[in-house]
Amino acid sequence: MEEIFEKIVELKKSAKSFVLATLVNTAESTPRNIGARMVILPDGQIFGTIGGGTLERKVMIDAQKLFQGKNNRQIFQVYDLSTEKRDKGNIALGMLCGGQAQVFLEYFAGGLNLVICGAGHIGQYLSRMAELLGWSYAVLDNRPEFACPEKFPSATQVLREEFAKGLSKINISAQTAIVIVTYGHKYDLVCLQEALKSPAFYIGMIGSQNKVRKIFAELEKKKIKITERVYSPIGLDIGADSPAEIAISIVSEILSVRNKTSCRHLRILSPTQR
Repeated sequence: MEEIFEKIVELKKSAKSFVLATLVNTAESTPRNIGARMVILPDGQIFGTIGGGTLERKVMIDAQKLFQGKNNRQIFQVYDLSTEKRDKGNIALGMLCGGQAQVFLEYFAGGLNLVICGAGHIGQYLSRMAELLGWSYAVLDNRPEFACPEKFPSATQVLREEFAKGLSKINISAQTAIVIVTYGHKYDLVCLQEALKSPAFYIGMIGSQNKVRKIFAELEKKKIKITERVYSPIGLDIGADSPAEIAISIVSEILSVRNKTSCRHLRILSPTQR
């Protein structure tokens, strides 16, 4: 049992997503006792066991629904370990033991990784916010006076490279958000072209609507598809003007995309306001 908790701690420290399946109740004959746990990763790897065989295969399928789901982050499911469905809503798995297993599945989101292309004012504010949020972040710029560890002491990487080459050296996963804020927009096209090759869930590029349209047109000439992962002009419309405010709008958009939220107001109107 200690090993499963050690694995959970390891996954949380490495900011990886996982689903924890816990056997919370049983009836009649079941392979494991109450309290058995299993960790499932997005790629299908498992650690621990709640009984093996058909039961675990079905739990792994249900875990994938949590990884892909928009709203649900928890499932309570009853599995019939028998050849016949006995209760409405339960799942008959055709196992010989014939008991019932009640399993609670919880989704734990991994930490977010941020890649900042451009170490100017906005990039510096983004790095501070990433640190506050507990995100790991890497910074890329080709200017030695900006791409220096002293400006980004908590960064996992500070690369002084040409942008295309630098992006190829950063480990980018489906938990990564890429923000393109290069100086004078000189390297935005290069960064966007390279970022589209990655599995990043969010690719944001700063710029006016006219500039963004021109860059999109350039990429379309090269037969490069602009996917739904691209958010440009970048950020939520909060009337941001200063570099700090722009950074807040960018971080807010990243969170909204990651958490699949609508960004609507949460306030309740009083009777006099309706």
